[in-house]
Amino acid sequence: MTEETKGRWIPLESNPETFNFWATKAGLVASQARFVDIYGLDEELLAYVPKPVKAVVLLFPIDDEGEARRKEEDGRIAREGQPKIDPSIFWLKQTISNACGTIGLIHSLVNSDVVFAPTSPLQQFVFQCQDKTPEERAEILATTNLFTDIHAESANTGQSAPNVDTDLHFTCFVQAPDADIRKAARGEDLSEDVKGDKVSSGMRLIELDGRRAGPVDQGECKDLLTDVANFVKARYLSSSTSVFFSLMALTTAPEE
Repeated sequence: MTEETKGRWIPLESNPETFNFWATKAGLVASQARFVDIYGLDEELLAYVPKPVKAVVLLFPIDDEGEARRKEEDGRIAREGQPKIDPSIFWLKQTISNACGTIGLIHSLVNSDVVFAPTSPLQQFVFQCQDKTPEERAEILATTNLFTDIHAESANTGQSAPNVDTDLHFTCFVQAPDADIRKAARGEDLSEDVKGDKVSSGMRLIELDGRRAGPVDQGECKDLLTDVANFVKARYLSSSTSVFFSLMALTTAPEE
């Protein structure tokens, strides 16, 4: 990476070929999981996505309305907190321009129960990031030449010419246990207001975006694919006329 491109990567193209290439290079055991296209958000089209789905990656256009909504949500989180967020969720801050594809890949893979080679780059990265802050994790990513190379190779697998000037951004959705359930499983005491019937027995829909202040709890999650589809329709598509949206699912279903 030259001084001119330092801190600014070529954007990844939103297609399974590119994401699967990156994941395999980073150490994913290819027979265990893969990314596939989500062709639409209607129930009939969602039915074609192989199950189970472990993560969903969304590419969306950045616009003024979305940015205002993001700032409002971040302000609410700063005031009220997110008591149901599972503290074991792996998240890192995005400090490299156009690295949102790689960060979306890391967030989706590390927060899923997919299999990596023990000495793979991603497994080593997770090991290095233990007990590190999101900003320190970002620095490790930025200074790991192997990840820079994997990203560059992956960007060149796309079907269109790379463009370093883009207003498109990747975010990732996973599901995680309600923090109260995690506490109960460890035998920890719960406060009076979350005991008994007030303790959720389900999962949470977690959005992982490196531009945010941290993981964002987007509510209860009963079915990851369906809940992400409903969220994207309500949050993104309802207020946009852009055609520059795409979604991919990380699935552990075997290829037919």
